Amino acid sequence: MRLDWYKTLPEGYRAMLELQNVVNKSSIEHKLLELIKIRASQINGCAHCLDMHTKDAIALGESEQRIHVLAAWREAPFYSPRERAALAWCEALTLISDKGAPEDIYSEIKKLFTPKEEVELTLAIAVINSWNRLAISFQSPVGDYVSKIKEE
Repeated sequence: MRLDWYKTLPEGYRAMLELQNVVNKSSIEHKLLELIKIRASQINGCAHCLDMHTKDAIALGESEQRIHVLAAWREAPFYSPRERAALAWCEALTLISDKGAPEDIYSEIKKLFTPKEEVELTLAIAVINSWNRLAISFQSPVGDYVSKIKEE
């Protein structure tokens, strides 16, 4: 670890936790939120977050098969239309400098999520991207995370 940013700027860490708590209390399915966290972390190359969120997804009852092929979700038959829309939105927003937030992807979100869920999903994507950037920047440790989540 380069720097223990939690202790260096505890008010920043608390602010991130508060934002994460808003996401955790959202009406979006917890398994879907974990898929979003994993997909963004794959794109960003965040080993710390991948370790954490794959363990949390498994603790929630997510199948290892769906986790293993998540990077190729478009070609896999076992993601629902709602999950596909959320994953496409996650990729677009994680890679926002490439093409912005395309209207066709947003149209799918709008069909399958309520307005409140649209904001919750977008906030979840923003938060995991922020956690990724912090973990990568300060080289958070990888491998010692133990999930505290109980299966739904």
